[in-house]
Amino acid sequence: MSEENVENPLGYEKISTLLRKFAVPGIIAMVVNSIYNIVDQIFIGWGVGYLGNAATNVAFPVTVIAVAVFLSLGVGGATRYSIYLGEKRTEDAAKVVGIAVTAAVAFGIIYAAFVFIFLKQMLFAFGATDEIFKYALQYTSITNIGLPFIVIMNVISHIAMADGSPKYSMLIMVTGAIINTILDPIFIFVFQLGVAGAACATVIAQIVSFSISVVYLKKFKRVTLKKEYFRLNLRQAMVTVKYGMSQGLNQCAMCLVMVCMNRTMVHYGALSIYGAEIPLAASGIVMKVNAIVIAVLIGISQGMQPIIGFNYGARKYDRVKKTYFLAIECELAITIIAVICFHLFPEYILSIFGKGDELYMEFSVKFMKCFLCALPLGAVQMLSSNLFASIGKSVKGALLSLTRQVIFFIPILFVLPIIYGINGLFWVGPTSDVLAFVTTIACVIHEFRHSDLSGKNLRLQ
Repeated sequence: MSEENVENPLGYEKISTLLRKFAVPGIIAMVVNSIYNIVDQIFIGWGVGYLGNAATNVAFPVTVIAVAVFLSLGVGGATRYSIYLGEKRTEDAAKVVGIAVTAAVAFGIIYAAFVFIFLKQMLFAFGATDEIFKYALQYTSITNIGLPFIVIMNVISHIAMADGSPKYSMLIMVTGAIINTILDPIFIFVFQLGVAGAACATVIAQIVSFSISVVYLKKFKRVTLKKEYFRLNLRQAMVTVKYGMSQGLNQCAMCLVMVCMNRTMVHYGALSIYGAEIPLAASGIVMKVNAIVIAVLIGISQGMQPIIGFNYGARKYDRVKKTYFLAIECELAITIIAVICFHLFPEYILSIFGKGDELYMEFSVKFMKCFLCALPLGAVQMLSSNLFASIGKSVKGALLSLTRQVIFFIPILFVLPIIYGINGLFWVGPTSDVLAFVTTIACVIHEFRHSDLSGKNLRLQ
C-alpha cells in the first residue's frame, strides 16, 4: 500500500463502500434539509388549510435562492477541497474552507437585508394572490431571520463531508429537523400561532443546527484552519462558486421555474373549474413531495463528489467512472420506486399535507401522476451535471444543469397550456425530462470518449 493510500482511503477503498459511507449520511442530511419546509407545510395544512400551504409555496423561492448560494459555495468548496487533498495541497485546501465560510457569512447577511426591504414585492412576483398574501408575508417575515444561518451551516456541512465526516454533516441537519418537528405542532396547535408558529419553529431549529456546524471548524481532520484564512476574498470566492455552479444554477433555475409555474397555475387555474388557489396549493405540495426524492438524489450526488474529486485530482480515472456508474444505478432504482409509489398511492401521500375538497384532490392526484412520471430520466441529468462539476468542468456542468430547468422547461411551460389549457401543465415536467436526458447522454458519451476519462491515460488502481 502506497503512502498516498495510507493517507486517504478515497484513493484505494472499495467504491461501493465509499459511496455508501458518504452517500447515506448525505442523503439523510439532504432529506432532513428538505423536511424543514415540508414539516411546516404538513402542520400548516392541518392547522390553517390549503391557503396556508399555498402561502408557503409562494414563499419557498425566497429560501431556494439561499439554497442556490450555499450549494454553490458548499459544493464548490467541497470540490476544491477534495481536489486539493488529492493533489497534496493541504494549505490551499484549508484556505478554501476559510474563504467559503466567510463568503457565506457576507452573503447571508446581505441577502436577509435585501429580503427584508423588498419582501412584499417579491411575494407578489412569486405568484401570491390577495387572499394568500397575508399568510405568505407573515410566514416569510419570520423565516427571513434564519436565512444567514441556513447559508453558513450548509456550507460548513458540505465541506465537513469532503473532510471525511459525513456523520457530523448529517448530525447538523438531523438535529435541526427533529427540533423543528417537535416545535411545529406546539406553536401551531397549542399556542395557536398558525403560519407564524411554523416559521418560529423553523428559525429556532436553524439556529441550533448553525451552532453545531460552527463547532466543526475546530474539528477538521485533514487540514489545520488558521484565523487568517477567514477573510473575504471575492476573487477566490467566485472561483469556489464556479466549481459549485451547476448545483447553484440548478437551484436558481428551480426558483425561476417555481415562479413561472406559480404564475401560470394562477392564470390558467382562474380560467378553469379549479380556480386560482387550488392549482397553486396542489402544485406546491406535489413539488414538496418531489423535493424529498430530489434530496435523496442530491445526497447520492454529493456522496460521490469527494470520491470523484479526489480520484480525478490523483489521476485515478477508472475509479471516477466506477463511482459515476454506481451512483447512476442507485438513483435509477430509487426514482423508479418513487414513480411507482406516486402512481399507486397518490391520495395517501397527498393526505399527509391536510384535507381538501373533491376538486382539490382531483387536480392534485392527476398532477402528481403526470408531472413526476419521468423522474428517472431527470435523475440521470442531475447526477451527470454534478459529475462535470466534480472533475472541475463547472461550465459544462452548469450548462447541463440548465437544460431541464430553463432551456426546455420554461418554453414548454408557456406553450403546452396555450394548446391544452391547464391540462397541458401536467406534461411539462416529463417532456422536459426526456429532452434533457437525451442531451445529457450525448454530453457524457462525448466526455468519456474525448477526455482523460476515455481510458487513454487511465491509471488503474
